[in-house]
Amino acid sequence: MHNLKELKIWNKAIDLTVDVYKATANFPSDERFGLTSQSRRSAVSIPSNIAEGAGRNSNKEFNNFLGIANGSSYELQTQLVISNKLNLLSNDLLDDLLKQIDEVQKMTFAFQRTLLNK
Repeated sequence: MHNLKELKIWNKAIDLTVDVYKATANFPSDERFGLTSQSRRSAVSIPSNIAEGAGRNSNKEFNNFLGIANGSSYELQTQLVISNKLNLLSNDLLDDLLKQIDEVQKMTFAFQRTLLNK
């Protein structure tokens, strides 16, 4: 088991999730059950799966949940690009969020390699 508060990847994913919530707060109400909901659920899924994996009994299980978290990050990336193309998200905000996602993805891959080598 791992201490969540000490996992940089979990903290970065939490910050990303908060930023996604803020970024989608001004989406039109007709997107409430569309891109707003999907983007937020994908974002929440990232730290949630990291947390669930951290609480598992083996590094193999943790690695699996990191893979799920990474999949959610790619899902979020796609939803944010679509939001930008629909003019719901500015280029500057998209770039900032994509940089955060890229950082979380790199950390996830690196952490997965570390777990596999233990």
